[in-house]
Amino acid sequence: MDTRAALLDLIATHSFKLGDFTLASGKKSDYYIDCRTTTLHAEGGRLAGLVLYDLIQKHMPKAEAVGGLTMGADPLVSNTASASAWALADWHEIQQLAAEMDLDETEDPGDEPKLIHGFLVRKSEKTHGTGRKVEGFLKPGAKVVIVDDVCTTGGSTITAIEAAREAGMEVIGVLCLVDREQGGRAAIEAAAGKAKFVSVFTATDVRKAHIALK
Repeated sequence: MDTRAALLDLIATHSFKLGDFTLASGKKSDYYIDCRTTTLHAEGGRLAGLVLYDLIQKHMPKAEAVGGLTMGADPLVSNTASASAWALADWHEIQQLAAEMDLDETEDPGDEPKLIHGFLVRKSEKTHGTGRKVEGFLKPGAKVVIVDDVCTTGGSTITAIEAAREAGMEVIGVLCLVDREQGGRAAIEAAAGKAKFVSVFTATDVRKAHIALK
């Protein structure tokens, strides 16, 4: 099973529930998705970081950092940053082995991976210390990617986009683990402007995978 399929299986197993639920928006739903039970799961967190890192490499290769609104984005940010660090460590190991074994250029592992740092957006500025709303990586002009676990109305993602811009950073992409397909995508794309929006899965994908498990 590949990384993406394995992640979907975990979300369908641990994060998706059928029933009668009231969402944060006040709307009723016959299902609920709590991605934190997957992204805070040891293997789920690892897989989520790898999948998001791969998407950044593919669609937003100039990204210097990844961030989002606490707390849904917290494990995604940490695991994606860690995935970039592991990729760089593996690249250096391959380079060292190639040098020791005197391998030719056909064995070159490619360009050196770039570290992707992390930042988190508070829901409100802290009232002590630096009073920052953005914690962690913060560099004016830096190209960054916003991440979120579940996109319903898009509110939390948009808050993170606005905070990153207010801090002087350039949002070049937005990644969502699960799009609930309830209007959030359109709202996020409107707020993101030219920044590319990519969802890993839709609620339909997760529902189908959950039912298939029964």
